[in-house]
Amino acid sequence: MVDLASKSELREVLLIDDDLVSREVTATLLTLSGHTVQTAEDGHACMRLLAGGACCPDVILMDAQMPGISGSELVAELRTHTQARIYAISAGELPREMAAAVDGFLLKPFDAEAVRRLFDASPQPAATSLPQPDEPVVNPETLAQFRRMMPEAAVNQIYTAVVTDLERRIEELGAAMGRNDEAEIRRIGHAIKGGCGMAGAMQAARLGALLESGSGGPESYRLDNKAAVLRDLRAATRALERMLEAKLPA
Repeated sequence: MVDLASKSELREVLLIDDDLVSREVTATLLTLSGHTVQTAEDGHACMRLLAGGACCPDVILMDAQMPGISGSELVAELRTHTQARIYAISAGELPREMAAAVDGFLLKPFDAEAVRRLFDASPQPAATSLPQPDEPVVNPETLAQFRRMMPEAAVNQIYTAVVTDLERRIEELGAAMGRNDEAEIRRIGHAIKGGCGMAGAMQAARLGALLESGSGGPESYRLDNKAAVLRDLRAATRALERMLEAKLPA
């Protein structure tokens, strides 16, 4: 377990994130750091928790981009129900209105030390650039941190969940590309970037970022080359499965 109790006051945290993988990884990180955590999958679910008195958080961590009530609208609604400090979490830059509404910001992927700095109101590190194509399947530092924090079986569960989520996203992406639904393609890319980034699944996170950016990135990843995008996402998923078999046996 990462011992942050001596460095930072332990808090009750309400985590709001519609992406299952990102939500589970973040909740695990917070719990193993000593914080009490409750989760909600969207703005409506979190408002029910607060209105019912089931949750009295010191801190709210909320994904900046969710279906339904979200963004600065959700922040304004939360302010009427709680005195908790509200921090946004996002895999990209916050919109100006959202940045002005919240008390702070965590850039995905982040680790326990970044959370501690945020909770202690220390300056946040600058955003990093996108990973390079030749990076490993999983960030070795992220994997090593998970192994220090939890049993091997729990690490296995995290990456099994990542693989399962990617397989679902790939199906959704194929359907969205068949409809030429660029907005949905970008949404799926955002979800892949956030969830895989939190788990350190670097290849998949990079592809998600390129999908979210639309026509940006190398020519081979442009949205008009749909077969290449799906091929490389499937390859990244298979690489994660091989890693599970080789390094993280069930």
